[in-house]
Amino acid sequence: MRERSIFQNISPLDHRYSISEKEVFDAVSVWLSEEASIHACLKAEAALAAAHLRERGKLNETTRQQLEEAVNAVTPEEVYEEEEKTHHNIRALVNTLKKKINPELSPFIHLGATSVDILDTSLAYRMKGVTENVTLPALCKLELRLCDLAEQEAQTPQVGRTHGQHAVPITLGFAIAEYVSRLGKSILEIRRLAALLKGKLAGAVGAYNAVSMISRDPEELERRYLSELDLEPSEHSTQLVEPEYLLRLLLEMNIAFGIIANLADDLRHLQRSEIAELREGFAGTQVGSSTMPQKRNPWNSEHVKSLWKAFMPRVMSFYMDQISEHQRDLSNSASQRFIADYVCGFCMAVSRMSGVIKNISVDRERMLANLNGGAGGVMAEPAYILLAESGVNDAHEVIRRVTLAAEKENLSFSQALRREDTVWRRIGAKMLELGIINDISETLSFFENPARYCGLSAKKAISIARKYRALM
Repeated sequence: MRERSIFQNISPLDHRYSISEKEVFDAVSVWLSEEASIHACLKAEAALAAAHLRERGKLNETTRQQLEEAVNAVTPEEVYEEEEKTHHNIRALVNTLKKKINPELSPFIHLGATSVDILDTSLAYRMKGVTENVTLPALCKLELRLCDLAEQEAQTPQVGRTHGQHAVPITLGFAIAEYVSRLGKSILEIRRLAALLKGKLAGAVGAYNAVSMISRDPEELERRYLSELDLEPSEHSTQLVEPEYLLRLLLEMNIAFGIIANLADDLRHLQRSEIAELREGFAGTQVGSSTMPQKRNPWNSEHVKSLWKAFMPRVMSFYMDQISEHQRDLSNSASQRFIADYVCGFCMAVSRMSGVIKNISVDRERMLANLNGGAGGVMAEPAYILLAESGVNDAHEVIRRVTLAAEKENLSFSQALRREDTVWRRIGAKMLELGIINDISETLSFFENPARYCGLSAKKAISIARKYRALM
């Protein structure tokens, strides 16, 4: 068939991203390219022939080798040329394979199978393969880098933010540990669901009509067929494997995709000029703007978010492929082909985010400055809690008025609080009682240093990072 430049391809995955994410693209292509799809169908046909031969006591190293050589002899071009005549992809594949194989083995090719016995089985084989060999290793690499960052920055004070506003202090490690935990659970679920993918050899309506004519135990023949591909049978089949096995895997991938997009968004915002707590790696020759030479944009984080925007809506077609009329219609035949695009896009986003985390730089001084900024208002919560603990019923309202006075008079929170002598003494006494300070004179130091009020941030960051590092 005619070769063409990759720049004549339509999908950005096949030109722009096959270059910029070459390693990922090449790894995914082994499982999800059209060549891989045809080869997997050929492997399924060979697996079926092997199952028939084993049932008849004729499977040996010679016949296995003959089947393997025939599979490897078929090219995608030959199959496509045959399909121009048959207008049927699997019949074209069968016809082509039969021409390559020993005539004694040829009758066992596709014997008792319908097209979807090959198509759904080969899709499960490929999806299991790409998940276990490409997607999961990439996810684990990202997760381990997040674990490292969470531990490294477990003690690094950072202002916590809710609704885009300063809330109370945390640590950067604790913020990263959120994604360690969320993504870690999703990785474990993806691993579990990939192992549950199923195939079939149940015939045109799933009732084993054809194989019942050629085997005394059709279900055992099915098990033998699928074992050649390291798969198990769907509990019930129509012409199709139950769609939920694959659907659940794709949905969990989409959950992981959303987690990574959320992380990308957080990292992007923390790189804003007015926040500037983090910065992506930036090559010496890299350009941030065609007109503003000073720009260093968080473009990799934005790229991950953009890939998520492009691929996340594909879930709608995954759901729609769940429905097939009676024992089967063809309404999933085109849409299901785009699963390959989705998985490829997901893997590229994972890889890109892994690179971001590897090269991220942390400005600890800026983090501390942001935490100490805002006149120390982030310390209003401990003041309220301690005052309430001391027995003041309307402690929240008392401290709220202190924050308003600090804002109005341009005072720091600790200065405004210090003016409330009774409140100040009650808070100091309670801190001394609880062992938060060792001397009443330390009260001011506590409220002037928000980094002392980080709760269990460091402890949680370390424990979560260590847990998921072990699980990976």
